[in-house]
Amino acid sequence: MRIRLESIGCRLNAGEIDAMARRLAAAGHRIVGPGERAQLCILNTCTVTAIAAKKSRQLIRQLRRSEPEASIVATGCDVEMSPERSLAAGVDLVVGNADKDRLLDLVRHSGILKEEDQEPEAFTPFGPGESTRTRAFLKVQDGCDNRCAFCVVTLARGAGRSLPPESVLDEVRVLCQLGYQEVVLSGVHLGSYGHELGNRHGLERLVRRILDDTDIPRLRLSSLEPWDLEPPFFENFANPRLQPHLHLPLQSGCDATLRRMARRTSERGYSELVATIRAMIPDVAISTDVMVGFPGETEKEFARSRAFVEEMAFSRLHIFRYSRREGTPAAAMADQVPGPVAADRGRRMHALGDKLERAFNERLIGRELEVLWETSETFGDRFHWSGLTPNYVRVATTTAADVDLMNRITATTMTKVVSGGVVGRIRN
Repeated sequence: MRIRLESIGCRLNAGEIDAMARRLAAAGHRIVGPGERAQLCILNTCTVTAIAAKKSRQLIRQLRRSEPEASIVATGCDVEMSPERSLAAGVDLVVGNADKDRLLDLVRHSGILKEEDQEPEAFTPFGPGESTRTRAFLKVQDGCDNRCAFCVVTLARGAGRSLPPESVLDEVRVLCQLGYQEVVLSGVHLGSYGHELGNRHGLERLVRRILDDTDIPRLRLSSLEPWDLEPPFFENFANPRLQPHLHLPLQSGCDATLRRMARRTSERGYSELVATIRAMIPDVAISTDVMVGFPGETEKEFARSRAFVEEMAFSRLHIFRYSRREGTPAAAMADQVPGPVAADRGRRMHALGDKLERAFNERLIGRELEVLWETSETFGDRFHWSGLTPNYVRVATTTAADVDLMNRITATTMTKVVSGGVVGRIRN
């Protein structure tokens, strides 16, 4: 069967789609891209903000127009929260998050596909060449037991639960055999890995086992809540295969706002954690999420948040305007911030983010770093390549057309800061 897979939203969604692609390809199905005729389209949706939910349904309608003869199945968080809207947008079948792993069986029993359309084709492996990725996003944890006042993901994903360590190790070994150079561990609340089983140091031990028991060249961690991390965890970064980048969501740099958000951190606690990390991990990059326009956020609170963000000297900011999501405590709060005010604060925070990112990247100039190359574009007789350093800085370089860097890790000298990253020169 020819299957097209699409995802929108977080790295966890991307990881789920990547894993689904590998399973389907191993079963003999052919994974196709845009422009190739599909018999089945599967979309992993997102609902973290109202905009993400709207984009999910727009993508459904686009798939319906581009694949008029295909059956369309939607799964993921927006489906979990609003299945009727996905059906109205043109979906043939909706599958909730709890049933995502048995999606193809549900499709077979639904009757939306003809019997002859369900047959697998000849077996084809699915690795970096087929997925156009050199990094594999591996979901090791799902669900969340936090109760942040603004977050709808807990409602969509349910309670925290972890993949058994041996299953994770098996997955990493398969990814190594397929040729991936980097695995990114992901989860809704990754830092809580193993907590529901009584293992408060589950992620720390999992990372150590992956480094000790597999040959993956590079291991990276996705978003981690600051309250889940203790100093012994950072000792794992002594192994150079664990990439020195931590994404620690802050959401606000103002204690008053953090309390209303029900975030389990404070300005002081977060600052002390960042100082500990930087003392223990040389050249670490720390990025974060920042929200603007949370209910009750005054201009004074925003100014404090912005000042704190500048003090932390993050390598990169992911900035979000607060999105009112029904079913969350924040949706019922008084003093909702007007849209134009939130938009203005977003622009000011973005300007700061650009400044901080450039300052971090400028410190790398003249340094030689290992870059994993993952995409290219052809311009005449030259190739323009894009890749990532260990501390998650985007690097661009140019080579002759007969030089293939795809999925290779090379020593590269950082030569110039440009918008969105750095220009590098590969060692001859």
